[in-house]
Amino acid sequence: MSKTLEHYQHLHAIPELGLVEFKTSAYIAQRLETAGFKVTRNVNGTTGIIAELDSGKPGPVLALRADMDALGHIIDGQLVARHTCGHDGHSSVVLATAQEVMQEGIVRHGRLKILFQPAEELGTGALAMVAGGALDDVDMLLGFHLRPLEECAKGKAVPAMLYSACATVEAVISGSPAHAARPHLGINALDAAVAAVQAVNSIHLAPNLTWSVKATRLLCDAGVTNSVPAEARVCWDLRSQYNEPMDELKAKVLTAIKHSVAAIGASAEISVMKEMPAAIVDEQMTALIAESIVEVLGEQGLTEAKFTPGSEDFFHYPRQRPQVKTGFWGLGCNLTPGLHHPEMRFDLEALAIGVRVFKQCVTKVLG
Repeated sequence: MSKTLEHYQHLHAIPELGLVEFKTSAYIAQRLETAGFKVTRNVNGTTGIIAELDSGKPGPVLALRADMDALGHIIDGQLVARHTCGHDGHSSVVLATAQEVMQEGIVRHGRLKILFQPAEELGTGALAMVAGGALDDVDMLLGFHLRPLEECAKGKAVPAMLYSACATVEAVISGSPAHAARPHLGINALDAAVAAVQAVNSIHLAPNLTWSVKATRLLCDAGVTNSVPAEARVCWDLRSQYNEPMDELKAKVLTAIKHSVAAIGASAEISVMKEMPAAIVDEQMTALIAESIVEVLGEQGLTEAKFTPGSEDFFHYPRQRPQVKTGFWGLGCNLTPGLHHPEMRFDLEALAIGVRVFKQCVTKVLG
């Protein structure tokens, strides 16, 4: 009997932020060990987990990946961790899949690896797992994500989710303070920040590309209203459907910030705080997923591949290890009002569908 809902209820009640998923990781690792997997904890010094099942017979190495971290929300003035991106659902599905694959003796040749990854929301978890050797012997890697209702309803699934590249750029802009009555004696960091925002807004890429850049945070305060502020912090969110235009966009943003603030005598310390690549999916893996979806949900349950302006650190895996064939699919679950919304909810019965699709994939590759 599937323990998917049991896992979900437990994990949903203990949300933890990226890289501090201690209780989450301990729960998952203990159950994998009890199921009979060889388990490696604390991958690369993180909360990451690698579980292995070796059939003892030659064959490919297939890996399934789930993310474990929750999001931080300010609620009633307090920062709280809350599972509003469905990672508790992802972990529950992959954990239950691993248990059932072991119980049913599905793996008859090759090896199955199960990856539980920290810090997806920080954009660093996949990179930490790669550095910890998680993919060194992997031939194929599959992941998935719960989808919002407007993209995919319960009873349907998406064979390939085509995520966008994203980056977060921060500029710490330095001017010099002065009395507001004598602004010529200082350099106004707020003016420089506004100039930088306007300069970035003037960037253009080819109009046939899907991309965006926008300022998302501006912090500037001299402490009083009659002084010229000496420092400002500005963040920009960058998005691109493909990786190559993202490289061009990022270069233009960095140049625009640097020269616009310099025009009024300020300077900027610019950093790229987070980057996630655009989707890289293998046609063979997408076909495998599509066949598995049809076998579980019928032809009517299979949708076309879908593009999303959201981003996923899963795609660091194929970017870092291009020899690994990757597939990433979406599970319809009537999720509302949206991912990352503090009151996000979905139909829990859909989680069982996720387990069945993954089991079909494992059966086709290793059965």
